[in-house]
Amino acid sequence: MATYTLLHFTEGMNSAGVVDYAQRLESLGYDGVWVPELTGREPMALAGFLLAHTTRLNVGIGIANVYVRDFVAAAQARKTLGELSGGRFWLGLGVSHPILVEPRGHTFIPPTKALGEYLRGIHATEPDGPSHSESSPIICAAHGPKLLEIARNQADGALCLNQPAEHTKRARKILGPDKKLCVVVRTCFEENLSHARSLARHALNFYIDLPAYRRTWKQAGFEESDYKDGGSDRLLDAIFALGDIESVKQRIQSHVDAGADEICLYPINPREVLAPGQVGGLDPDWEALEALAPGS
Repeated sequence: MATYTLLHFTEGMNSAGVVDYAQRLESLGYDGVWVPELTGREPMALAGFLLAHTTRLNVGIGIANVYVRDFVAAAQARKTLGELSGGRFWLGLGVSHPILVEPRGHTFIPPTKALGEYLRGIHATEPDGPSHSESSPIICAAHGPKLLEIARNQADGALCLNQPAEHTKRARKILGPDKKLCVVVRTCFEENLSHARSLARHALNFYIDLPAYRRTWKQAGFEESDYKDGGSDRLLDAIFALGDIESVKQRIQSHVDAGADEICLYPINPREVLAPGQVGGLDPDWEALEALAPGS
């Protein structure tokens, strides 16, 4: 049976709103929340804040950029937050993309080399103090087969974003039965399918031209024509969960049937108008989150 978590940017909330957000997710029965690293709040600090204001909710970094902090700092954060939260911290790691890495002054290197060396560094690092690192799993953003193999061999699982259920099936085969497979599913609870696709295109705008995503979509049978004008209907319908609540649930279930043991919901709020270039909505779609909550 899959667990359910959530990914959402918190920059539209003040500190009290962030606490309410996390505690509300906890009361709805969600297993955890992932906080992104892109712009805005520093994710390690935010994770500590959320862990301090919840009692059961797991908190993960989704996804910490390996270029931003060295492996010693990541090992320290993993151990500290794991210890202080009683094992409720998840360290999500990823190699990001050149357009996000190079403007910060870093040189982008082959992803398998970057992630493999970083993980080996973490495992070789043993910060001083009580040992609780074994209860703080490392989950790697991984889509291609080589990165998935690294997640299998050197981490506790993988996190996949913007992928069809066919990719979930391939990822499970590579990871094997014992590693966590977290699939991030972007949902849009909007019965007007044309409007839902329009919102999905806006949400995909940041990712549609990234080579790493195009490589994995190509393996699923998509081609250059599917990337024009913000994405074809065929592409959007495969990687988003769009429509009424039953259609959304069916798309989510397709990932569970393909081997996902964690579904991370990443809802598009259809009642919120997004600014050009805005990655996510400021307000969570609580209507969707309540309808999709565990046990609902």
